[in-house]
Amino acid sequence: MFSEKVNRFRHSLAFRLTILYMGIFTVLIFAAFYVFYQATISRISARTDNEMEVEMKECSLILASKGTEAINEHINEEVKSSGIDDRFFRLVTTGGEEILSSDIGPWKELSINRNAVKNLTKNSPVFETIKLPTRKYKVRVIYGMVDSGMVLQIVHTLADDEQIFQDLRVLFSILIPVFIVLTSFGGWFMAKRSLSSVEQVTQTAMAIADGAMEKRVPLTGRGDEIDRLSGIFNNMLERIQSLIAEMKEVTDNIAHDLRSPITRIRGLAEVTLISEKNIEEYQSMAESTVEECDRLLSMINMMLEISETEAGVSTLSLSEVNVSDLIEEACDLYQPLAEEKNILIEINIPAQYQLTGDKGKLQRVLANLLDNAIKYTPPSGKIIVSSEEVDKKVMLSVYDTGIGISQDETSRIFERFYRADKSRSVPGAGLGLSLVQAIVRSHGGEIKVSSAPGAGSTFTVSLPLAAIS
Repeated sequence: MFSEKVNRFRHSLAFRLTILYMGIFTVLIFAAFYVFYQATISRISARTDNEMEVEMKECSLILASKGTEAINEHINEEVKSSGIDDRFFRLVTTGGEEILSSDIGPWKELSINRNAVKNLTKNSPVFETIKLPTRKYKVRVIYGMVDSGMVLQIVHTLADDEQIFQDLRVLFSILIPVFIVLTSFGGWFMAKRSLSSVEQVTQTAMAIADGAMEKRVPLTGRGDEIDRLSGIFNNMLERIQSLIAEMKEVTDNIAHDLRSPITRIRGLAEVTLISEKNIEEYQSMAESTVEECDRLLSMINMMLEISETEAGVSTLSLSEVNVSDLIEEACDLYQPLAEEKNILIEINIPAQYQLTGDKGKLQRVLANLLDNAIKYTPPSGKIIVSSEEVDKKVMLSVYDTGIGISQDETSRIFERFYRADKSRSVPGAGLGLSLVQAIVRSHGGEIKVSSAPGAGSTFTVSLPLAAIS
């Protein structure tokens, strides 16, 4: 059990992020300390060289103004003040012959670098750093031309500088592990803080998997990526819950709408079986059964068509469609049905418009709208079908003087199987307007309704005009 927890921890995202943070911080710490160490070395070395150059110029001035006795006295005083182990002076000819020097005792192994002397110029001293066998620390040497034919060698021990560098290395060797440990804790804190919202999403998903569909991920309000992900996740959950509710409603409606024709089919069959068996009764039952089956098939086919159209699975046979022809053909088709109820169909087409769309599906849109208008318009009523251009869109309107729709119901009439109270007495499955909306949206358009009880209804379809080539 313990090994499983350890293994799960090692493979967790928080652990891997911690290792990543610690690795990045460690590299940065090493880089920062290295830059600081090199800068310190460079600064201290530059200061030492500058001091030696100043000392070289001072000796050159004394020699030029007061001679060798004065320079000898000066260098002995300098050595006495700093210590014979820390500083050494030697004045030689360009050929390497010694003229004078400070106490040579601790510096017997120090020789003259003839290459350095050879490369000297009046204003260009030569530096070198050497390691003497009997000394723990390195020494810094400067050669400078102090007078015609004379070269001054000044030697400084680097013991103090080397001690500073060693102290820095010791300090870094202590601080770097401490910083690495601190960064590991900091990395773990940052990883857990960064993944806290992810953990909340996980917990919410697990709760939803157990059936708690009302659960939502709490938002922090920070507006970061995880917060936006949580918001999108919550929106997705809202949509899923809405779809589940819609599916349940559709399922209930389907069960209700399928039950009626199936019950009628069974009733016809039962009545026929228990009554006297003659050919006319069987023929009547068969005709009624075929009629109910056609109604069922029509309902199922329309549901499938709506689903395919909404999902974008149904392909559109696009072509140039003349709006005037579309309206006139639809009105001609429904003219006989309107005449049976003494309903006047009026066409108002002020101009010619062209659409790019599926003519067959657009015909179904107008057909469904005209069919509904005729169904719900009392005899001697009126229907007006018109078109106009608004903002590079063609607006197709179907107005009727029918029974109208209440404000509460207009927001739901495009739902599948929904039927307004006043329309329940008229045959229908409540799928026509759902199909109309699906087709219109698949063409990049929208459909709206304006209605009031007793004042008729106006359905307006907006579709993009065809691009002018």
